[in-house]
Amino acid sequence: MSGPHKPAVLFVCLGNICRSPLAEAAFRREAERIGLDVAVDSAGTGDWHVGSPPDPRAIAVALANGIDISGYRARQVAPGDFERFDHVVALDRANLAKLRALRPAGSRAALSLLLDHVPGREGEPVADPYYGADEGFDTTWADVTAGARALARALARRLAGPE
Repeated sequence: MSGPHKPAVLFVCLGNICRSPLAEAAFRREAERIGLDVAVDSAGTGDWHVGSPPDPRAIAVALANGIDISGYRARQVAPGDFERFDHVVALDRANLAKLRALRPAGSRAALSLLLDHVPGREGEPVADPYYGADEGFDTTWADVTAGARALARALARRLAGPE
């Protein structure tokens, strides 16, 4: 193998049009900010929105925070994702349970909840804003940003190795 392995992170929610694309965007920005070389993607456990752009409200909250996600397209989690990605990060407990059931035996991906990476918020879901008011997307953005920052910093520390 040539050179160090580039870590890969997959964010997963139900339909891949609200929370996981926002988490992907927040994580991409944080990784770039701290100089973390990482592959990032998002997917859904369900197939209802495959090929669709993110929810217009998700696009709007990302744009309000300086990120254009309008080119993202929803896809469904595939068995190969558990080999391609080191970290498969669910946005809530129901999707984490689905991921555990989908994960092929012996796959290398570590499964976690996004907010498990934020001290004091372990086990908390990122609220699904889909059926609520537009303000819910601001709450979701704050949550995914906090999780993305904590996860990116943890990966950067791990890559740096012992001091």
